Amino acid sequence: MVHNFNAGPSILPKEVFEQAAAAILNYNNTGLSILELGHRTPTFQAVMDEARALVKELMQLDDNHEVLFLHGGASTQFMQVPMNLLDIKDTGAYADTGVWGQKAVKEAKLFGNVALVCSGKENKYTAIPKDFAVPNDAVYFHITTNNTIYGSQWQKIPATSIPLVGDMSSDIFSRVIDFNAFDLIYAGAQKNMGPAGVNLVVVNKNILGKIKRPIPTIMDYRNHIADGSMLNTPPVFAVFVCMLTLRWLKAAGGVAAIEKLNNAKAALLYNEIDNNPLFRGTVVTEDRSKMNVCFVMNNAALEEPFLAAAKANNIVGIKGHRLVGGFRASLYNALPISSVQVLVDTMQAFSKQYA
Repeated sequence: MVHNFNAGPSILPKEVFEQAAAAILNYNNTGLSILELGHRTPTFQAVMDEARALVKELMQLDDNHEVLFLHGGASTQFMQVPMNLLDIKDTGAYADTGVWGQKAVKEAKLFGNVALVCSGKENKYTAIPKDFAVPNDAVYFHITTNNTIYGSQWQKIPATSIPLVGDMSSDIFSRVIDFNAFDLIYAGAQKNMGPAGVNLVVVNKNILGKIKRPIPTIMDYRNHIADGSMLNTPPVFAVFVCMLTLRWLKAAGGVAAIEKLNNAKAALLYNEIDNNPLFRGTVVTEDRSKMNVCFVMNNAALEEPFLAAAKANNIVGIKGHRLVGGFRASLYNALPISSVQVLVDTMQAFSKQYA
């Protein structure tokens, strides 16, 4: 068995792979592959309808929030959010907690003013900023709820008097939060929800239509809402795999059940990092991510030997991001706790050999 800790594209449930593989050959006994199924057919319409309904159910969304499956990854939303919400004279408020927040800020500046209300840059993104004020005259406040590269996470969602926007690409459906507290959520699918190539957007329809700037047809959320995510040909296979994954999550007990498993996985690994003399975590304890566990070795010379030991135990994907080095173990929803135990056992065996 391969133990997949890749940060994305990443692990998905085995049964989802099996169902998707069967559908490539013959979807629901139609004699057609899901890859060649017409997106305007009732057969695929049922897939899209179920996928959107499952999102609403699992997130417990109110009637004001619309669910969209759009092309591209979360990076397209760095521009699409301000294109729909930020007029040229308006201000968007942003939190900089890592690379993805920085990229979002860069794109927003093309459409209006940006107020950088807080940044973790000075502490090398090892903590989530705590003391900051969001300007009341900003039209929205944007945060990245989980930071894949640095391994930090907003454990408490900030309360604001203005619309809240969240990039949840790496912790979507991983924990119970009040999703209705956000006026716009976006997430690339390729970590907890499906394959690369489709983007989930959840938007409160009441925040749309307030800017004077013309919006290209394909970039206007209102058009996608009106056409039920069928404004143009959707990424059919990617949406289908998302539907299967959301079915799996619901059958597993939903977000509350998966959060308990995620907490157990994170506690198991962080406990080993904190107690093993060869390793140390890189993020302050209260801001540690439950999805992306980042750590380093106290003796950098042992990093390559440890990677070799991990490979020998069929552990893949733990090498840290090129910007920070060290190690990163991504504990997404579909990763079994048994894989985390294999990583912990490998760390303990390595420590006995080298400590």
